[in-house]
Amino acid sequence: MLIETMMFLGGLVLLVIGAEFTVNGGARIAARLGISPLVIGLTVVAFGTSAPETSVTVGAVLSGSTDIALGNVVGSNIFNILLILGLSAVIAPLYVNRQLIRQEVPLMIAVSVLLAGMLFDGGLSRLEAAALFALLIAYTVFLVVQARRGQQRGERAADDSGDPWAGSFLDRVPAVLMVIVGVGGLALGGNWLVESATVFARALGISELVIGLTVVAIGTSLPEVATSVMAIIRGERDMAVGNIVGSNLFNILCCLGLAGMLSPIGLPAPPALMNFDIWIMVITAACCLPIIVTGRRVSRPEGATLLAYCVAYVAYTLLAATHHDALQEFSYVMAVFVVPLSVFVLLGNVVGIPKQK
Repeated sequence: MLIETMMFLGGLVLLVIGAEFTVNGGARIAARLGISPLVIGLTVVAFGTSAPETSVTVGAVLSGSTDIALGNVVGSNIFNILLILGLSAVIAPLYVNRQLIRQEVPLMIAVSVLLAGMLFDGGLSRLEAAALFALLIAYTVFLVVQARRGQQRGERAADDSGDPWAGSFLDRVPAVLMVIVGVGGLALGGNWLVESATVFARALGISELVIGLTVVAIGTSLPEVATSVMAIIRGERDMAVGNIVGSNLFNILCCLGLAGMLSPIGLPAPPALMNFDIWIMVITAACCLPIIVTGRRVSRPEGATLLAYCVAYVAYTLLAATHHDALQEFSYVMAVFVVPLSVFVLLGNVVGIPKQK
């Protein structure tokens, strides 16, 4: 187990470092093309920080661990909203771009519902996976065309002034080389993570699905955490929120699209995933819209609520996996007290907070 533990920790380190190189190199390229911070967050940054999910998901499928593949994507999408959006809002209230409210958030909700519908018959077929990947290509092309048209209308373009490597020797490293090195680190780190997580699952008697939904999902979401928090500290809140929404879209359309096409039998959906986790992912995505439209912002109390639900989700998953005696009482408290109170507070915010101009 010592070797597997070192592989797991080393894999996480490689994922974080690889993502940093990929994101920063890609962001330089995009910024020099005159693309806005929001679009950079939705595309280059989101795609780069989701590269760990891609490498882990594809690696899991190639090694025969399809439960980890599905659990990683579903768990990552849940943590992206509950953990990353919640933590980001606690650090600083997030004022949301109108484009996200009108376009990306509804699209994220629609894609989440689409995935749930595709899995409803027992799994994701290769044809359905190909359809998801085709949607990714269409969405990316649409975003680039939309960004170029916006630039022609005189909208503010991004610049390179926020380069985190400025002033260091890495400032002189070509952006393309940074992306190549970063992707290499992501691929190796993802492979180590899958191999060690599979060993842990078998040794602890915990299903690969639960490992994918929790440990692997949180681990592969670390680049999104670092990127969003750093973007907020630098005042690029559009990029922070765009990274979260774009990553969720990319996780479903690219990660599962590629993994499903590479798997000879598609991706079978475990009953436990269909009975609980997939619906939590859909509900979490749907909750973004009313939260964001409350004054076009995510407030600190709303961020704290998301973090609390993140803790509750992890606790429930682990209690259910170990068949703990406290599971029934925990579920009762959540259903009877916590969820209704949260809905009441959210409705109060929708009614009471004036919309920003």
